[in-house]
Amino acid sequence: MPYVNIKITREGATPEQKTRLIEGVTDLLVEVLDKNPATTFVVIDEVDLENWGVGGMPVTEYRKKNAQSS
Repeated sequence: MPYVNIKITREGATPEQKTRLIEGVTDLLVEVLDKNPATTFVVIDEVDLENWGVGGMPVTEYRKKNAQSS
């Protein structure tokens, strides 16, 4: 009974995109590990940007810094 947790920032992933993620992950587990899709759980957590960090800083600051260096 696989359980997969996907965390993404809350930036407007559409219901269709979420459906594709769930289907894709489930299909991958079937293909690679021969898991039963009926007992495969996929959960998508959407996290506010102010609660997400990368490179030791909030993601909004990280993006600003990387945009300036591009």
